[in-house]
Amino acid sequence: MQLNRTLQPTISALSISTRSLPTILFMISSDLMALGAAGLLSIYLRLFFDGRFHPNLYLQLYPVLGLFIFAYATVGLYPGVAISPVDELRWTSMTTTLIYLALGAAIFLFREGEVYSRGVFLMAWALSLVLVQLNRALVRHCFAGKKWWGYPVLVLGAGKTGDLVIRTLKRRPGIGLKPVLVLDDDPNKQGSLHDVPVVGGLELAPILAKSRQIPYAIVAMPGVPRGRLLNLLERYGHTFAHLLIIPDLFGFSSLWVAAKDLGGVLGLEVRQQLLLPGPRFAKFLMDLISTLIGGLLILPFIGLIALLIRLDSPGPIFYGQVRIGQGGRYFKAWKFRSMVQNADKVLQEHLEQHPELKESWEKNHKLMDDPRVTRVGRFLRRTSLDELPQLWNILRGEMSLVGPRPIVDEEIWRYGDKFALYTKVSPGLTGLWQVSGRNNITYEERVNLDAYYVRNWSVWLDVYILVRTIWVVAFGEGAY
Repeated sequence: MQLNRTLQPTISALSISTRSLPTILFMISSDLMALGAAGLLSIYLRLFFDGRFHPNLYLQLYPVLGLFIFAYATVGLYPGVAISPVDELRWTSMTTTLIYLALGAAIFLFREGEVYSRGVFLMAWALSLVLVQLNRALVRHCFAGKKWWGYPVLVLGAGKTGDLVIRTLKRRPGIGLKPVLVLDDDPNKQGSLHDVPVVGGLELAPILAKSRQIPYAIVAMPGVPRGRLLNLLERYGHTFAHLLIIPDLFGFSSLWVAAKDLGGVLGLEVRQQLLLPGPRFAKFLMDLISTLIGGLLILPFIGLIALLIRLDSPGPIFYGQVRIGQGGRYFKAWKFRSMVQNADKVLQEHLEQHPELKESWEKNHKLMDDPRVTRVGRFLRRTSLDELPQLWNILRGEMSLVGPRPIVDEEIWRYGDKFALYTKVSPGLTGLWQVSGRNNITYEERVNLDAYYVRNWSVWLDVYILVRTIWVVAFGEGAY
């Protein structure tokens, strides 16, 4: 197998500097800094409130940091490549908690419990959960776009699936898989795909993997016949250290699928989280406790918003609209009023004066500069504070903290066959589409995100969305 001479200059000129070692070192350093900062903050906060406290007793425990790194490595958190944010949140949280529990048990067994402060360990545990995630996100934000970050990837297949894979990996560099070359047996597809060279047929894979030191390959040919797919896996399974296969299961659950060996037969087990009583009960408790505690804490703030609305424009403080809930049942979703009273008339007159906006309105039911929105309402919408009254809907069991966006009858047709998925869960105060671009994405993408949420639902996914919501609201991403 020889490279085509016309392709040799292209491949030789291609610089593939992506390597996993710098990524691993940066992620380990990030975790060490986060864990160390959590420990020091908890120690010196305790010292601030109690002058008799002796910090050197805790500083002697610094070798325990190595135990955290070993545990993170064991569950596959290094180099932090090709791991979903939800899985990363789940494994870091569980592993960190288990290490702190083991550390506490060891201190108790050696009868050191009276020497060490429980408050320090509780603060260190809570801070570790937050800082480890925050540091990892910051490292990816700063370095994921660098050439040396992650793994170089060879994509096998330049069809629609290969196109989707490359677009996704380029749009989300934090995944850590950098497509550098594409192979396809169809000569008409050779050239480039989203600026990634398509350099020849699949038979070049072993040569390129060795000469360009590419450890990762993605088989993006879901429609290939079974015999051909098995032949590809046999031929290239020993060539690449990592071989990822994109199956012909688009739209299927992806977070809760596990491979099972059934006496030599490969099986895929899909855990239907929506049918498991434990996770559903945990979601109910999270909604109830968070809403009660959070609602009481922000009650004065809600009163202030109500006063500003009353002073800004005439009309009621709250606005209720009938929406579709779980099981297709109707309920009235409440919001702070953010529009003028005669909103429909104002909109009609605005569209008549600006007919170029009519198409945009009919397509997405959104306007960048909506004339109906009041001054206070514009601020409330940009910060999503107009939806705070929906905490009442959550307490009534009509909504959840996290779920699909509540829709009206006129939007059902846009969901098509995915409407059945929408009705399986309660709509949410926040959701996956709100933290994935909000108004900057198309309606079709919103529907797909809602469907993804239902298929992959779990308490961990809810926690991830809630954490992302804080970031999105704070920086106003996609809001208008």
